[in-house]
Amino acid sequence: MANLIRTAKSGSDWTANELLAYNITVSSVLPGQFFLTPDPSLDNIDPAILNSPPDDTNPATSRAAALYLDYLDLAARATQENFINDFAAETLKLLDFNDRGITVSTRFIIPLTTCGESNRVAQTDVCLIHTPTFVLLALVIAEAIAAFQFNNRKRKDRGLNPLNAMTIPCITMKGTRPTFYLVPVTTELSNAVITGQYPATQTQVLRCVTVARRASTGMEDTEYRKLALKRFLAFKALARSHWLRVLEGV
Repeated sequence: MANLIRTAKSGSDWTANELLAYNITVSSVLPGQFFLTPDPSLDNIDPAILNSPPDDTNPATSRAAALYLDYLDLAARATQENFINDFAAETLKLLDFNDRGITVSTRFIIPLTTCGESNRVAQTDVCLIHTPTFVLLALVIAEAIAAFQFNNRKRKDRGLNPLNAMTIPCITMKGTRPTFYLVPVTTELSNAVITGQYPATQTQVLRCVTVARRASTGMEDTEYRKLALKRFLAFKALARSHWLRVLEGV
């Protein structure tokens, strides 16, 4: 694959060809192999969020639960991608991904240097930002490489040594069905993207799909919703274990 043509592209224009061109593979693994704690408790979540239909009209439902269900209802019937993005952001907030010093951001633009051009970008739909501005969760591989470059620039700005490797936790949403990724980015891979070269070392991305009983089922189904929220919580613990490395010394 070393002879594939590589051109400077922003992250939104990456395709499977870029994965081949930069020696990147994606492997699916089972939840027990992927998560540190694959079956976390949902006891701290409002039962209405777990058990009510998206179009719930029960006056006893709390305002916060009703608002979350409204976002779910819009995402389940989405005619525009932003409804899914809004729902993803609300899910991260619901599960306290936005801990102290961390905020949920939408449409965050990360500079990406590729094939010798530094004017490319990777724009995330939803990401987590640690003050002072480290990208902790991005979507997906191009954005992860951009996050590696961006975070190392921020470390240098703060007088810290750049890291030779970061594992960037990522989530994609197909409708309201989440898939979780761990994207290991190294200096070798980043430099290959910067210079438009084929890296000798293969990068293996791990993926864990939240399987539904039917392809069309999403979080509007209460049983799938509980499963998906458990996976989000399990991913939070896993993601934090990788964020600690990125924030080392900050």
